[in-house]
Amino acid sequence: MWDFLPELAAAVLASVIAITLHEAAHGYAARALGDPTAALLGRLSLNPLRHVDPVGTVLVPGLLLVSQLLATGRVDAMFGWAKPVPVDIRNLRDPKTGMMWVAMAGPATNFALALLAALLAHAAGWVGSEWLLRFLGLSILANLVLGLFNLIPVPPLDGGRILVGILPMPLALAVARLERAGLFLVLGVLFGLPLLLPAFQPMDWFLDAVVRPAFTLVLRAAGHAAP
Repeated sequence: MWDFLPELAAAVLASVIAITLHEAAHGYAARALGDPTAALLGRLSLNPLRHVDPVGTVLVPGLLLVSQLLATGRVDAMFGWAKPVPVDIRNLRDPKTGMMWVAMAGPATNFALALLAALLAHAAGWVGSEWLLRFLGLSILANLVLGLFNLIPVPPLDGGRILVGILPMPLALAVARLERAGLFLVLGVLFGLPLLLPAFQPMDWFLDAVVRPAFTLVLRAAGHAAP
Protein backbone atom coordinates (compact mmCIF):
# COMPACT_ATOMS: atom_id res chain seq x y z
CA MET A 1 0.00 0.00 0.00
CA TRP A 2 2.81 2.39 0.86
CA ASP A 3 5.20 1.30 -1.88
CA PHE A 4 5.23 4.80 -3.34
CA LEU A 5 6.74 6.39 -0.20
CA PRO A 6 10.44 5.86 -1.12
CA GLU A 7 9.78 7.39 -4.55
CA LEU A 8 7.89 10.27 -2.96
CA ALA A 9 10.67 10.91 -0.45
CA ALA A 10 13.32 10.92 -3.18
CA ALA A 11 11.32 13.33 -5.37
CA VAL A 12 10.50 15.72 -2.53
CA LEU A 13 14.07 15.77 -1.20
CA ALA A 14 15.55 16.34 -4.66
CA SER A 15 13.12 19.20 -5.38
CA VAL A 16 13.59 20.87 -1.99
CA ILE A 17 17.38 20.88 -2.33
CA ALA A 18 17.23 22.24 -5.89
CA ILE A 19 14.79 25.04 -5.05
CA THR A 20 16.45 26.02 -1.75
CA LEU A 21 19.97 26.28 -3.13
CA HIS A 22 18.71 28.10 -6.24
CA GLU A 23 17.16 30.84 -4.11
CA ALA A 24 20.03 30.95 -1.62
CA ALA A 25 22.46 31.44 -4.51
CA HIS A 26 20.61 34.60 -5.54
CA GLY A 27 20.95 35.98 -2.02
CA TYR A 28 24.63 35.15 -1.67
CA ALA A 29 25.39 36.64 -5.09
CA ALA A 30 23.49 39.82 -4.21
CA ARG A 31 25.39 40.19 -0.94
CA ALA A 32 28.71 39.70 -2.73
CA LEU A 33 27.72 42.47 -5.16
CA GLY A 34 26.73 44.94 -2.46
CA ASP A 35 23.10 44.22 -1.47
CA PRO A 36 22.53 42.87 2.08
CA THR A 37 18.72 42.89 1.85
CA ALA A 38 18.26 39.10 1.91
CA ALA A 39 20.57 38.74 4.90
CA LEU A 40 18.86 41.57 6.80
CA LEU A 41 15.44 39.98 6.24
CA GLY A 42 16.60 36.51 7.28
CA ARG A 43 16.28 35.09 3.76
CA LEU A 44 19.97 34.37 3.26
CA SER A 45 19.45 30.85 4.52
CA LEU A 46 19.77 27.19 3.55
CA ASN A 47 16.66 26.43 5.62
CA PRO A 48 14.01 25.36 3.05
CA LEU A 49 11.20 26.73 5.22
CA ARG A 50 12.53 30.26 4.66
CA HIS A 51 11.88 29.91 0.93
CA VAL A 52 8.50 28.15 0.88
CA ASP A 53 5.84 29.61 -1.42
CA PRO A 54 2.43 28.04 -0.64
CA VAL A 55 1.51 27.66 -4.30
CA GLY A 56 4.85 27.16 -6.04
CA THR A 57 6.58 25.04 -3.40
CA VAL A 58 3.64 23.07 -2.01
CA LEU A 59 0.49 23.04 -4.15
CA VAL A 60 1.86 22.73 -7.71
CA PRO A 61 4.64 20.18 -6.97
CA GLY A 62 2.26 18.30 -4.69
CA LEU A 63 -0.35 17.95 -7.42
CA LEU A 64 2.32 16.80 -9.88
CA LEU A 65 3.70 14.26 -7.41
CA VAL A 66 0.33 12.79 -6.50
CA SER A 67 -0.95 12.63 -10.08
CA GLN A 68 2.21 10.90 -11.36
CA LEU A 69 2.41 8.46 -8.48
CA LEU A 70 -1.24 7.52 -8.88
CA ALA A 71 -0.93 7.19 -12.66
CA THR A 72 2.42 5.43 -13.03
CA GLY A 73 3.80 4.76 -9.56
CA ARG A 74 6.88 6.91 -10.27
CA VAL A 75 7.88 10.55 -10.78
CA ASP A 76 9.08 11.55 -14.24
CA ALA A 77 8.79 15.35 -14.15
CA MET A 78 8.67 18.06 -11.51
CA PHE A 79 7.85 21.76 -11.60
CA GLY A 80 7.66 24.40 -8.90
CA TRP A 81 9.13 27.58 -7.53
CA ALA A 82 10.08 29.19 -4.24
CA LYS A 83 9.42 32.57 -2.72
CA PRO A 84 11.90 34.89 -4.46
CA VAL A 85 14.84 36.11 -2.39
CA PRO A 86 14.49 39.90 -2.01
CA VAL A 87 17.10 41.95 -3.85
CA ASP A 88 17.29 45.76 -3.77
CA ILE A 89 18.87 46.64 -7.09
CA ARG A 90 19.75 50.12 -5.79
CA ASN A 91 22.29 48.59 -3.42
CA LEU A 92 24.18 46.76 -6.15
CA ARG A 93 27.45 48.39 -7.14
CA ASP A 94 26.43 48.21 -10.81
CA PRO A 95 22.65 47.76 -10.81
CA LYS A 96 22.19 46.71 -14.45
CA THR A 97 24.95 44.11 -14.75
CA GLY A 98 24.84 43.28 -11.04
CA MET A 99 21.25 42.07 -11.31
CA MET A 100 22.29 39.98 -14.30
CA TRP A 101 24.94 38.19 -12.20
CA VAL A 102 22.50 37.73 -9.33
CA ALA A 103 20.01 36.14 -11.75
CA MET A 104 22.66 33.86 -13.27
CA ALA A 105 23.64 32.52 -9.84
CA GLY A 106 20.43 30.49 -9.46
CA PRO A 107 20.55 28.46 -12.69
CA ALA A 108 24.35 28.13 -12.45
CA THR A 109 23.92 26.56 -9.01
CA ASN A 110 21.31 24.13 -10.36
CA PHE A 111 23.58 23.04 -13.21
CA ALA A 112 26.46 22.52 -10.77
CA LEU A 113 24.19 20.45 -8.50
CA ALA A 114 23.05 18.36 -11.46
CA LEU A 115 26.65 17.57 -12.36
CA LEU A 116 27.49 16.82 -8.72
CA ALA A 117 24.56 14.40 -8.49
CA ALA A 118 25.74 12.66 -11.66
CA LEU A 119 29.25 12.31 -10.24
CA LEU A 120 27.91 10.96 -6.93
CA ALA A 121 25.91 8.36 -8.86
CA HIS A 122 29.20 6.52 -9.46
CA ALA A 123 29.59 6.01 -5.70
CA ALA A 124 25.91 5.08 -5.35
CA GLY A 125 26.42 2.42 -8.00
CA TRP A 126 29.35 0.99 -6.08
CA VAL A 127 27.29 0.92 -2.87
CA GLY A 128 24.42 -0.71 -4.72
CA SER A 129 21.69 1.50 -3.28
CA GLU A 130 18.75 1.60 -5.68
CA TRP A 131 17.02 4.36 -3.67
CA LEU A 132 20.15 6.55 -3.67
CA LEU A 133 20.53 6.10 -7.43
CA ARG A 134 16.88 7.09 -7.92
CA PHE A 135 17.32 10.13 -5.65
CA LEU A 136 20.39 11.26 -7.58
CA GLY A 137 18.61 10.75 -10.89
CA LEU A 138 15.70 12.86 -9.67
CA SER A 139 18.18 15.45 -8.38
CA ILE A 140 19.67 15.76 -11.86
CA LEU A 141 16.18 16.09 -13.31
CA ALA A 142 14.91 18.60 -10.73
CA ASN A 143 17.96 20.83 -11.07
CA LEU A 144 17.90 20.79 -14.86
CA VAL A 145 14.18 21.54 -15.06
CA LEU A 146 14.49 24.38 -12.55
CA GLY A 147 17.66 25.84 -14.04
CA LEU A 148 16.58 25.61 -17.67
CA PHE A 149 13.04 26.81 -17.05
CA ASN A 150 14.39 29.88 -15.28
CA LEU A 151 16.46 30.74 -18.35
CA ILE A 152 13.29 31.54 -20.32
CA PRO A 153 14.04 35.17 -21.30
CA VAL A 154 10.98 36.75 -19.70
CA PRO A 155 11.25 38.64 -16.39
CA PRO A 156 10.85 37.95 -13.51
CA LEU A 157 12.43 34.65 -14.53
CA ASP A 158 16.21 34.68 -14.32
CA GLY A 159 16.56 34.55 -18.09
CA GLY A 160 14.58 37.76 -18.41
CA ARG A 161 16.80 39.54 -15.90
CA ILE A 162 19.90 38.26 -17.69
CA LEU A 163 18.45 39.61 -20.94
CA VAL A 164 17.88 43.01 -19.30
CA GLY A 165 21.52 43.01 -18.21
CA ILE A 166 22.95 42.46 -21.69
CA LEU A 167 20.57 44.58 -23.79
CA PRO A 168 21.16 48.27 -24.56
CA MET A 169 19.35 50.49 -22.07
CA PRO A 170 16.24 51.36 -24.18
CA LEU A 171 15.56 47.70 -24.99
CA ALA A 172 16.47 46.66 -21.44
CA LEU A 173 13.85 49.05 -20.03
CA ALA A 174 11.23 47.69 -22.42
CA VAL A 175 11.90 44.09 -21.35
CA ALA A 176 12.04 45.08 -17.67
CA ARG A 177 8.48 46.43 -17.91
CA LEU A 178 7.29 42.81 -18.26
CA GLU A 179 8.38 42.11 -14.66
CA ARG A 180 4.90 42.19 -13.11
CA ALA A 181 3.07 40.28 -15.82
CA GLY A 182 5.87 38.03 -17.08
CA LEU A 183 5.30 35.01 -14.85
CA PHE A 184 1.56 34.98 -15.61
CA LEU A 185 2.40 35.23 -19.32
CA VAL A 186 4.75 32.25 -19.14
CA LEU A 187 2.37 30.13 -17.04
CA GLY A 188 -0.50 31.06 -19.34
CA VAL A 189 1.41 29.89 -22.41
CA LEU A 190 2.70 26.72 -20.76
CA PHE A 191 -0.41 25.61 -18.87
CA GLY A 192 -3.34 27.76 -19.98
CA LEU A 193 -3.14 27.54 -23.76
CA PRO A 194 -2.88 23.73 -23.79
CA LEU A 195 -6.32 23.60 -22.16
CA LEU A 196 -7.71 25.52 -25.13
CA LEU A 197 -5.45 23.96 -27.75
CA PRO A 198 -4.81 20.32 -26.78
CA ALA A 199 -2.34 19.86 -29.64
CA PHE A 200 -0.18 22.65 -28.20
CA GLN A 201 1.94 21.10 -25.45
CA PRO A 202 4.97 23.35 -24.78
CA MET A 203 5.92 21.59 -21.53
CA ASP A 204 6.17 18.27 -23.36
CA TRP A 205 8.40 19.95 -25.94
CA PHE A 206 10.49 21.57 -23.18
CA LEU A 207 11.04 18.27 -21.39
CA ASP A 208 11.76 16.31 -24.57
CA ALA A 209 13.75 18.83 -26.63
CA VAL A 210 15.54 20.75 -23.88
CA VAL A 211 15.69 18.81 -20.61
CA ARG A 212 16.29 15.35 -22.09
CA PRO A 213 19.39 16.37 -24.12
CA ALA A 214 20.70 18.31 -21.12
CA PHE A 215 20.24 15.21 -18.93
CA THR A 216 22.23 13.16 -21.44
CA LEU A 217 24.94 15.84 -21.57
CA VAL A 218 25.28 15.87 -17.77
CA LEU A 219 25.56 12.08 -17.64
CA ARG A 220 28.27 12.09 -20.31
CA ALA A 221 30.14 14.93 -18.61
CA ALA A 222 30.16 12.86 -15.40
CA GLY A 223 31.54 9.81 -17.22
CA HIS A 224 28.37 7.75 -17.51
CA ALA A 225 27.19 5.87 -20.55
CA ALA A 226 24.18 7.98 -21.45
CA PRO A 227 20.91 6.16 -22.25
